Amino acid sequence: MLTKFETKSNRVKGLSFHPKRPWILASLHSGVVQLWDYRMGTLIDRFDEHEGPVRGVHFHKSQPLFVSGGDDYKIKIWNYKLRRCLFTLLGHLDYIRTVHFHNEYPWVVSASDDQTIRIWNWQSRTCISVLTGHNHYVMCATFHPKEDLVVSASLDQTVRVWDIGGLRKKTVSPGGADDVMRLPQMNADLFGGGDAVVKYVLEGHDRGVNWAAFHPSLPLIVSGADDRQVKLWRYNESKAWEVDTLRGHTNNVSCVMFHARQDLIISNSEDKSIRVWDMSKRTGVQTFRREHDRFWILSAHPEINLLAAGHDGGMIVFKLERERPAYSTYGGTLYYVKDRYLRTYEFATQKDNPLISIRRPGATGTNQGPKTLAYNPAENALLITSDVDGGSFELYIIPKESARGDTAPEAKRGLGVSAVFIARNRFAVLDKTTSTLQIRNLQNEITKRCPPPCPTADAIFYAGTGMLLVRSEDKVTLFDVQQRTSIAELSTPFVKYVVWNADMSCVALLSKHAIIIADKKLGNAQTVHETIRVKSAAWDESGVLLYTTLNHIKYCLPNGDSGIIRTLDTPVYITHVSGNIVYALDRDSKNRTIQRKYDTVISLIKGSGLCGQAIISYLQHKGFPEVALHFVKDEATRFNLAVQCGNIEVALASAQELDDKDTWYRLGVEALRQGNHQIVEFSYQKTKSFERLSFLYLITGSLDKLRKMLKIAEMRGDVMGRLHNALYLGDVREQVRILEEAGQMPLAYIAANTHGLVQEAERIASGLSHTPEQPTTTTPPQLLLPPTPILKEDNWPLLTVSKGFFETLAAKGGASAAGAKAGGAASASAPAELDAAALEGAGWGEDDLDLDLGESLRLVTFSTGRRRECRGRGGEVGEAGEGDGEEGWDMEDLDLPPEMLHGAGGSTAAAAAAGGGLAFVAPSAGVPACQKWLDKRTQLAAEHVAAGSFQSAMSLMHRQLGATACEPLKPYFMEINAASHGSLPGMTGLPSLTCHLDRVHSVESPTGPPTNPALLYSLPQLEEALKAAYKLVTEGKFTEALKLFTRILHILPLLVVPSRKEVDEVKELLSIAKEYHTALRCELKRKELKEDDLNRGAELAAYFTHCKLQPVHSALSLRSAFTLFFKLKNYATCATFCRRLLELNPGPKIAAQAQQVLSACEKTPTDSVKINYDPRNPFDLCPVTFTPIYRGSKFVEDHYTGARFQPECEGALSPLGDFVRIGADASGLLVSSTQVR
Repeated sequence: MLTKFETKSNRVKGLSFHPKRPWILASLHSGVVQLWDYRMGTLIDRFDEHEGPVRGVHFHKSQPLFVSGGDDYKIKIWNYKLRRCLFTLLGHLDYIRTVHFHNEYPWVVSASDDQTIRIWNWQSRTCISVLTGHNHYVMCATFHPKEDLVVSASLDQTVRVWDIGGLRKKTVSPGGADDVMRLPQMNADLFGGGDAVVKYVLEGHDRGVNWAAFHPSLPLIVSGADDRQVKLWRYNESKAWEVDTLRGHTNNVSCVMFHARQDLIISNSEDKSIRVWDMSKRTGVQTFRREHDRFWILSAHPEINLLAAGHDGGMIVFKLERERPAYSTYGGTLYYVKDRYLRTYEFATQKDNPLISIRRPGATGTNQGPKTLAYNPAENALLITSDVDGGSFELYIIPKESARGDTAPEAKRGLGVSAVFIARNRFAVLDKTTSTLQIRNLQNEITKRCPPPCPTADAIFYAGTGMLLVRSEDKVTLFDVQQRTSIAELSTPFVKYVVWNADMSCVALLSKHAIIIADKKLGNAQTVHETIRVKSAAWDESGVLLYTTLNHIKYCLPNGDSGIIRTLDTPVYITHVSGNIVYALDRDSKNRTIQRKYDTVISLIKGSGLCGQAIISYLQHKGFPEVALHFVKDEATRFNLAVQCGNIEVALASAQELDDKDTWYRLGVEALRQGNHQIVEFSYQKTKSFERLSFLYLITGSLDKLRKMLKIAEMRGDVMGRLHNALYLGDVREQVRILEEAGQMPLAYIAANTHGLVQEAERIASGLSHTPEQPTTTTPPQLLLPPTPILKEDNWPLLTVSKGFFETLAAKGGASAAGAKAGGAASASAPAELDAAALEGAGWGEDDLDLDLGESLRLVTFSTGRRRECRGRGGEVGEAGEGDGEEGWDMEDLDLPPEMLHGAGGSTAAAAAAGGGLAFVAPSAGVPACQKWLDKRTQLAAEHVAAGSFQSAMSLMHRQLGATACEPLKPYFMEINAASHGSLPGMTGLPSLTCHLDRVHSVESPTGPPTNPALLYSLPQLEEALKAAYKLVTEGKFTEALKLFTRILHILPLLVVPSRKEVDEVKELLSIAKEYHTALRCELKRKELKEDDLNRGAELAAYFTHCKLQPVHSALSLRSAFTLFFKLKNYATCATFCRRLLELNPGPKIAAQAQQVLSACEKTPTDSVKINYDPRNPFDLCPVTFTPIYRGSKFVEDHYTGARFQPECEGALSPLGDFVRIGADASGLLVSSTQVR
């Protein structure tokens, strides 16, 4: 039995597999229906509208529906896509035991304790037939998968088979629905209609029958009953009879069914066992037991080899035997076992031939087939291991003349859990019973024995000539058999398979949910974590590891980077990778080839077939925004991707379509980063960034444009802008004039006098009441002049890089379109060719400005061919200057160099956008370390927080703890994220460099790839905080102590610890913090009451003593309580507190006082005030209501701390940290990778 998935919950009474998706429904005794993804191991949804236990549940074969029936007499039809109940079918008068959809018709059959079976039409929402005849509870009823039959089982000790052919004919025939409506409904309900009649009554069980089921294809029925027997029945057209009885269960048989793909019967029972029976031999094959849980229900997947069983404590999804074929690859040939034959498959020619016949073991039971296969090319020998006899091997020498598989050479057998070849004529066997490694020759003779490197070794793998990889508990050891020494060790999860590359320089260790890649000495290990089970792996020629999970083919690089290649419909096992072809075996041992289809990718890109956000986000995270750019048409997304990958041409086109200020600003920033100052200028013009534009003209040496910026600032009335432009130009007279106009006469005088403008200085001084003193300087004053640019090129030169596959594709696809649109693109990309019309709607104005250049009238020619007159400020109404008062800016009035105006064709756009057309784009940035942290698919919330992914961290905490409020955790998130990054100061004027701090950084390998983020909080820190909190409690500073315990509760989910031992310590600390948090809040609430409610105060004091505190604090709480109760004259209760205090062995003074009070109380052992407190009945204190929850009462839990609450608190935030929802479904606290299996 191979367990694939397991849950813990209330008793599971009903199970149903989804026919296509990896989902299973579980209906619980608590009234909840759970929908699980058994492949991912996650709870997808829960449905809880039933009142009382839900005993039956079933998925529809093709519609997004399922049906449930429960003890509330209701049948509910649900749509799992809409996540709600569509309608309820009423009619049964007692508990509903099972419900089942018909494979073809819109029918549901239900069995009930009201002794009837009902068939419902779920489309018309009516009962179309009532089957009566049983005279006790009907425990189950199901449709035959193909024929018009229903089988039912009842506690009246019979199994009945019903013929519903009449019902089908009535439904299918024209007017059938009208006939149904004309039935006398009352008689049908009482006696059943004539559409369904009893065909057979199977009698043979001595007690009530709990289950009966049809065989999917043969005329067989199996039943299980309270007489502890499983009976097999056969039927034909005229009769049915008992074939055999299967005995072995020691309690009531709860459920029984046929295996979907093998000749097996599976039954489970209240004797806490599942039994597997051989249907042909009628004997028991295997038995699986649980210690404490009785089994109630079984379900088989209709398509694949999966079973599920529900028990008192949850459910398990399992398969009976391994489906992985045994295979080995050598050179260009695959050796594998199929149908009792060793076969070969040539990868080059794709020829498949049987080689030899292999005898199957005679042992009974499941999981007895070949487990591993090892091939020795030197001696043409074969080693096959299996689980027969607890682990055994078979050695075959393949005859050279055999070619068609008609020979069956004799095998040499032996016992051992693992066997591998280690030399040309030697193989190693691990004998676990004696804990020895046996070295045998090809005659199966033992030539050497040696102890394994670890006494708990349980498997060995080939690691080169004379070398073995030995697996034990939580590590793998590289062992030299000749020297009998351990060369290296590596801590790993439980390794299942080992895959070496061609030159034995790298090894991949495959475990259930992880892949560890290391070198031949087990050094430089990198781990890739998977949420779905890893199935196989193979190396390609270039050193890339391709591996499969249950539903994906993925790749992994030696540095730990990984990703998805394609999705799989069914699991396959990779055997070989050659070029673009992946060879694999499926679970039926059929060879399959999988090719990378670039043509399909190209058609998807050209047809825009992929436009979802998922693929765009994936490509962005993996550092391929330039590829993602080809998948989208949305301009905002295209702009973001173009900026990210540095494609300034596409970004410009998208910015013109979007035409908003933020987009133009971002385009300017990116263009400035690339040194494309023409597009920077255009972007600044669009956003009216006058200051930035002036500075751009300064650093590019465009002094003529800078003078025009001075005129524009004057027209805009921007004094500071005018002064800045005058300073940039070194125009002192203009500076003096600006200061005069601004009323800064003293400054104007000093500026004129400093720069030798004597006449202007005298004129200004005449208007001043007193002349300002001239500042003294050690050096003679000099005029501030802008530096002359060294180069006055169009744009900065860019690095030339080769285009990738997708860029080449885009270039080919867009060649013709580019030629057609070249003229339009030119005017869109070159700022020199932009006319006033390009700025319409941008708030710039269309009219030319009079810059007072000595002309009263000019003709300005626009690139659109229009002409218009522009007058000076003294013009008529409606001429230039008219508008809302904000002056526009005529870009055509700029005296641009003639080379910029040359060639208004398509070349201008390319030159402006790509820096002269001589280069492509600079390489995009690599994947940051924080993304690599996330790519490891860690399940630890703290590592997501450190990487900056707060959303995924909260999602994890929601699944693990039921966390819904993030505000209390925000400061801790910010601190953890800040602590995982360092800042390195750079050169003067450059920003600091942010680096990611790694938790396992070592001086020996300072340049290693990122593994795990450094974390701020640790367990020793919280232990120190706990000691400080204890001290505050002892001192009576409850408010300060409560803050410390709240902080501990907030930080605990954000810890990461390396070992199971520390996990236990974290859980112990959580339990302590929970108890103290509840106790302190209870005591603070009592103190708030004061004298207002003495009874309630006494209750809270009593509850305070029952919190699990340190002995010194418990003694203080008991002393406070007996003082209060003595004053209230509740002597009987006071005496219990005194006795409990004395049991703690307090100091002599306190003990004497307690003894005196106890003596006084025992004289009159009565209570004068009645309160809600029973010291003899154990209880938990609700942290919300501060009321006791006595043993046996209903409660809801906070899955983070385990605190129990009154049922009415469900859905509220837990006061223990204020971030967890009470009663939410959650898996529990996860603070270590050792908790993930």
